[in-house]
Amino acid sequence: MSVGEIKEAVGKLTPTELAEVSAFIAQKEAKDWDAKIDADFAPGGRLASVLEEVKADYKAGRTRDLP
Repeated sequence: MSVGEIKEAVGKLTPTELAEVSAFIAQKEAKDWDAKIDADFAPGGRLASVLEEVKADYKAGRTRDLP
């Protein structure tokens, strides 16, 4: 199915169906975002070194509480 076909089908949805599809897409985007963040901070991920630096700073007492 092409994007154009999907857009056409969405245009034919009732308001209730559109709300259901919108909620589904929002949940999928949130789940995908969470998975991406988890992968970035996992060992070997692109932000793993940043996380290790933050942990070291915290252990060394180089952090402070937020106001």
